[in-house]
Amino acid sequence: MYEITFKFLQKGLGSAILKNVKPDQSILEVALENDIDLHGECGGVCDCSTCHCYIEKGAEYLPGKTDREEDFISMALEPKENSRLACQCNLEEGEGKIEVTIPDQTQNFDD
Repeated sequence: MYEITFKFLQKGLGSAILKNVKPDQSILEVALENDIDLHGECGGVCDCSTCHCYIEKGAEYLPGKTDREEDFISMALEPKENSRLACQCNLEEGEGKIEVTIPDQTQNFDD
């Protein structure tokens, strides 16, 4: 089981801590099932960059980035070394703590 902390760069949003999160699901699925606003316009099939996030802690509990994921991350706003697509961050068997920072998603829709 995992403990996942979601932090937000968008002003006015506080952090959320989820405990006893089961493996074999993506960070995107966990967020959506717990009413955490994380966009996933393509439905979680690695065909956009709207679920872009930063994995601050716990990357060792997730699979590595694929070339396809890297391509979409390069199109995201403000990509960093620890950027991931939440739909591709499937929790592996095990337990630990993961910290995820979600960029200000309102920027995705500005002209």
